[in-house]
This record gives sequence, structure tokens and C-alpha cells, in this order.
Amino acid sequence: MGPYRLITRLDPPRTVLPCRRFVARTEDGEHTVLLSTPLPGTDPARFAAEADAARRLLGPWVAPVTSVAGPGEAPWYASPYMPALPLPVALAVHGGPLPETTVRAVGATLAEALAAAHGQGLTHAGVSPAAVLLTADGPRLTCFGAVRAASADGEPRTGLPGLDPGALAPEQASGGRPRPPGDIFALGAVLAYAATGHTVPERDELPPALRPLIASCLARDPADRPTAAALMTAAAPPTTHGTVLNSAGSLLAPGWLPGRVVAALARQSSELLAAELPVPARA
Repeated sequence: MGPYRLITRLDPPRTVLPCRRFVARTEDGEHTVLLSTPLPGTDPARFAAEADAARRLLGPWVAPVTSVAGPGEAPWYASPYMPALPLPVALAVHGGPLPETTVRAVGATLAEALAAAHGQGLTHAGVSPAAVLLTADGPRLTCFGAVRAASADGEPRTGLPGLDPGALAPEQASGGRPRPPGDIFALGAVLAYAATGHTVPERDELPPALRPLIASCLARDPADRPTAAALMTAAAPPTTHGTVLNSAGSLLAPGWLPGRVVAALARQSSELLAAELPVPARA
């Protein structure tokens, strides 16, 4: 695909995700990337346009779009590869919901990423558990642009391929134009998933310490949800004094990830280093 040869899929089968993601490498072995392509049946031109727009997104918690398909090619975009587990895989590896420390770190970092995007006038419109990757040095938000390819603005989005219904804000599900409060709702669903294993848990399932934070994101009225910047601060562990985070990175102290997740990241790294690409056929 383009200058890359596919090594493996990043996501297990039946993952609810608005794009297909692969780990790929250049034939000379110099560059390994995370390669994203649209789902079958979605609008390839729109996917390409949204992927190109995502090249403007910068920040430590965003998987940046560094290259896109050229004119006439099947659409794809590439991000630098680092050992990473999609959030659903991380829960499976851990054996259940993640610790509160991890959930708060995920919430603060992704809120910081969304604050940067919203400040540029951009809305993700498809934050979901599978769109979040966990790496050793912090979460990464992916799939910028991919979800919009699944439905034009103004069309009902419920039931469309790749869209996690539990992470879809009510106003967005009915076809409303994607706006920042919808991203906050989706992030609340992601945090609920990280804390319970479900994007739509019963209120009593949520850990008491996280309940107010997540409930504020999941407010049905968009006006009642916090901004991304306010959410970043709210995700910090409670203290006797008010907390103001200049960067969510301060929550990524050693041990922020459970040991089994760290071990799985190390295993993925060693397996990919050992992967051998097939030798290209020669005329």
C-alpha cells in the first residue's frame, strides 16, 4: 500500500472502529508506521480529505498524520509507529477494568488533545475506546477524520459501520453537525469503558471517585458538559488544594500503566522487530 508493505493488523477481529489499522514498513526496513485505511462502503474521497486536514493536528497525545496517499491511489494515511495497544486490547490484557490512576491519566491526556483540536476549530467526531491507543509514554488519540467518512453531517449516524453507539452523543447520533461537546460526551464514554468495561454502564458500576467526572461528560444537554480544558484539570487526582494542570503529562508517573499492559507492549515491540517482510517478486 503506497510505499509500505503490511506486516500485521493492529486491531483484533470485530473491533468497532471507523477505519482499518495496520502496522506497515518500508521495503528497505527503515521506517515502520501505523497505516489507516477506510472501511469498505465508506466515502474514500471524504476519508482522504479528512485525513489530509488532520495533518494540522499537533500535540503529544495525538498520533500525527505524517503522510497520505497520493492522487489516484487508494486512500490511506500513516502515523509514526510505536508499540501501542488499543484500549479494548489493554483491558483484555489486564483482565478487566483499568485502575483509577490509569483512567485519570487517560482522561487528562485525551482532554488536553481535544482542547488543542477544539482550539483550532476542529472536532474529532469519533472518539471511542478503539480510537485510543495506550503506549508506554502516554495515550494517543487516533482516527482523526476516519469517522466522518462513515456519514455526511446532517444524516443520522446511529447504526453506521465503525461507530460505537455508546460513544455517540445524542445530538450527533440524530445527525447534528459534530461539535466539541460531542467529543466530550464520547470521552466520557471512553473513561466509563476504561473504568468498567462498558461504554454505557449503570451508574453504580462506576467507581465512586470517578462517578462525578464521567457523569458530567455524559450529560445529555451539551451545555452541561465541561470544556476539554476544564476536563483536563478535573481528571487530576483530588487533593486538599485546587489542582491546575499545565500539562497532563504530570500524571504519567512510573507505574501509570498496569504491569501486564507494559509487558504486552514490550512483547509487541520484540515481535515486530523480528518480523520479516516477504521478498518482493522480481520480473
